[in-house]
Amino acid sequence: MRPLEAARAACESFLPGLLDRLADIPLAELEAPGSPAIRHFRECGGPALVIPKEYGGYGADPLEAMAVTRALASRAPSLAVATTMHHFSVATLFSLAASVQSTGMEWALLEGVAEQRLLVASGFAEGRPGQGILSPTMSARKSEGGYLIDGSKKPCSLAHSMDLLTASVALPADDGTEQMAVLLIPATTAGITVHPFWKSSTLAGAESDEIRLSEVFVDEQLLMPNTADPGEMDDLQTVGLIWFELLISSCYLGMVSGLVERAVDGRRGSETDRARALIRLEAAAQLLEGVARRVRDGENGNEALAQALVARYAAQEALADARDLAVELLGGTAFMSASDTAVIAASSHGIGFHPPSRSSFTGPYLEHAAGRPLRLA
Repeated sequence: MRPLEAARAACESFLPGLLDRLADIPLAELEAPGSPAIRHFRECGGPALVIPKEYGGYGADPLEAMAVTRALASRAPSLAVATTMHHFSVATLFSLAASVQSTGMEWALLEGVAEQRLLVASGFAEGRPGQGILSPTMSARKSEGGYLIDGSKKPCSLAHSMDLLTASVALPADDGTEQMAVLLIPATTAGITVHPFWKSSTLAGAESDEIRLSEVFVDEQLLMPNTADPGEMDDLQTVGLIWFELLISSCYLGMVSGLVERAVDGRRGSETDRARALIRLEAAAQLLEGVARRVRDGENGNEALAQALVARYAAQEALADARDLAVELLGGTAFMSASDTAVIAASSHGIGFHPPSRSSFTGPYLEHAAGRPLRLA
């Protein structure tokens, strides 16, 4: 299938040998706790994928990063989902390095991530039903030279392999109000512990367990304040969320691509049935790639975020259709006897659990369509 082959070629050009390594490991092992996939990703240079070349990275733009993610997800769904969290955290970092908010240390952090192949876990509000994407997951109290942080994130992908942790935190102000900020700290910082959380066998290789912070001291220089008005995102959060929506959607695009490829290569069902599955799959791909091209060409503001979310929700529906068609074409025997089909089909449902939910986006999008700022509280 040409689109998936193009994605694999992109992956090979940026991360040589990674797909071959994954192909040598049974899917059941790749998707189980303790999967070797993340180690292979690190060894093949994956942490540097989206870091700009001036900071020692490979400089993949959004369209290229989506292709790599699609290819990885067709072989190892858990790996694609886990490393998307790393990429969107890194995208926020290099956006900060280029902004007026920069403290000058971001470039050193990015060079360290690229050179030492460090993995960055994301402790934002993901996975908490009813909680907004901007809601702080940690609380803070002032301490000399910084803050003491308490809180937890569950689930948190890369919990066992992370070298650095990013998270949202509510900082107390002198007037009794709170300001949201983003923290970045080494995973070995005293007070950070990892606890079992993920009990599902689906996407179990993503290391999505609980991370707890108990009186973790964070130097104030490692905190990036949100400069936007309450309920709105600043430019850095906007860029990070655009990258997240495009890449997390590409994870599920890759999973469904793998299922459709099996049906097409196996010549299952009629030509019309196979074409229907391909058309729905590529409709999703083109929606996402269209937004990625706009972002690559410099659109990173509120309008780009709105379009990324529209593309994500439309792709979500198209991918559900393509997945169901592919599973039906592959047949009940394949579903019952070939565990790969069942594992990938189950994993592909995860796209609906990532924030923001469609219901929480509807009102803000209507406001945005009427000419007002997009507010994702």
